[in-house]
Amino acid sequence: MGLRECRLLVQRCDRCRCWQFGPEWICHNCRSFDLTWTDVEPTGRIYSWERVWHPSHAALKQHGPYVALLVELPHAGGVRMVGNLLGDPRQTVAIGAEVEGVFEHHLESDPIFSLLQWRLKRGPDGAGA
Repeated sequence: MGLRECRLLVQRCDRCRCWQFGPEWICHNCRSFDLTWTDVEPTGRIYSWERVWHPSHAALKQHGPYVALLVELPHAGGVRMVGNLLGDPRQTVAIGAEVEGVFEHHLESDPIFSLLQWRLKRGPDGAGA
C-alpha cells in the first residue's frame, strides 16, 4: 500500500487525534473505530538500537551483522517503529541521531514487497549527521 508508493502511513484516530503504531482496528486511547491512515514525513530520531550479529531468520543468514533501530517519529506523535540502518554495519550509532527513510522495493520477489529502511540524515555539507 503506502510503502510501494514511497509513502509512510501511520494510523491516527479521527475522534481523539492520537497516533498509533502498530495498526489496530480500535484506537488505543479512546476506543473509537474511526482510524485513518495518514501520510507522515519519513524522518525521525534513533530512540534505541542494536547491532545484530546472529540472524533471526534463515533468509538473513548472509546479511549480518546489521543495525536494527527503534525510530521515534516526531511528525506522528512520537510513535516508534523498527527498521534497519543502512550503511556500514559497524558504523557509530548514537541515540538521538536524526534518520531519514529510504524506500526499498523488491519487485523481483514473489510476492513483491517494499521496505522502509533508515539512513543517518545528511547535513548541509552532505555528510551524515
